[in-house]
Amino acid sequence: MKLTVVGGGSTYTPELVDGFARLRDTLPVEELVLMDPAQDRLDLVGGLARRIFARQGHPGRITTTTDLDQAVDGADAVLLQLRVGGQAAREQDETWPLECGCVGQETTGAGGLAKALRTVPVVLDIADRVRRTNPHAWIIDFTNPVGIVTRALLRAGHKAVGLCNVAIGLQRKFAALLGVEPPEVHLDHVGLNHLTWETGVRLGGPEGEDVLPKLLTEHGDKIAADLRLPRPLFDRLGVVPSYYLRYYYAHDEVVRELGTKPSRAAEVAAMERELLTLYADPALDEKPALLAKRGGAYYSEAAVDLAAALLGGGTPYQVVNTYNRGTLPFLPDDAVIEVQAAVGPQGASPLPVPTVDPLYAGLMANVTTYEDLALEAALHGGRTRVFRALLSHPLIGQYEYAEALTDRLIAHNREHLAWA
Repeated sequence: MKLTVVGGGSTYTPELVDGFARLRDTLPVEELVLMDPAQDRLDLVGGLARRIFARQGHPGRITTTTDLDQAVDGADAVLLQLRVGGQAAREQDETWPLECGCVGQETTGAGGLAKALRTVPVVLDIADRVRRTNPHAWIIDFTNPVGIVTRALLRAGHKAVGLCNVAIGLQRKFAALLGVEPPEVHLDHVGLNHLTWETGVRLGGPEGEDVLPKLLTEHGDKIAADLRLPRPLFDRLGVVPSYYLRYYYAHDEVVRELGTKPSRAAEVAAMERELLTLYADPALDEKPALLAKRGGAYYSEAAVDLAAALLGGGTPYQVVNTYNRGTLPFLPDDAVIEVQAAVGPQGASPLPVPTVDPLYAGLMANVTTYEDLALEAALHGGRTRVFRALLSHPLIGQYEYAEALTDRLIAHNREHLAWA
């Protein structure tokens, strides 16, 4: 089995490699290809990756290349984890929206739209080259904004599934609080990427006992503190919103916070410099503890499970991003939703979802409309399309803000926007 990671020079990659090494019975990789245009990063990350495999006795080989066509040729699955513009572009995404009193974040709001505009054309070009070279390969997208990028891939007819680590992180958190093994916890996870709610937490599978009320009663303070939302909100809703709902439920508070501290991008950039220094040490043969602070917790386990399932193994139920196809009747069939799905070689089929509270359904419908307009702007460009997408976003929604944000978005991203 051959797997390719596009963006393999990322400092995330040793986390992924560690998962491949530990879970080799689930996903028996014979060749892992790390592809990245940055040869210097590839050399450092690739060297550590080989040492991780060697330390854990993995028989597979790791190769590195800057040639995309060579990397994907013969691959069974291609994982996308790229960041167009690097941390410098992320720094901009997180700062210029604040000038208009709007949240600055790399996956939602104006910053998220900027990332989508930079990313979608690049991902589609990669996917087209995968299809030409190896039309049977699955594409697993971990590149943000996952919902919009996955929708672009599916609309273009690619064999693609989107992946996010929010659900697996909550599963692990809940399992620890309940004192059970993570596979015993099944989430009633519903929403769009980075706009999700846990409406049930079941033991043993989709039909298991719902222990969410018990979790909130006994551990609500801990869960609320971890997600940085007030405990009374959890009690009133009776669900667990993802961390990203904080940008909606506490928008103004978040904007005030972001204006008083360095951006997350600046923190991550400093962390990456330190990580790359660590990776250069020939004695290092395991992922360093610092990597846990980089983000992407449990990404490796989620990626291994998803790739294994798509290639004929793995666990049957997983939270993924895929077409709605009537699962949520208030959304179009071609909306990309994030829910539990049965995953296998034929792809991902969403499991039935109970009726969704209008409080959540309304926000999902609003953000789905934004994602429609964002994708049109990413595919076709133009100031008017950018403005319409921004005006439709529930975190913006005012003409004056949308106008100012449109100007800033184009100014800060001109080098990445062919139409600008």
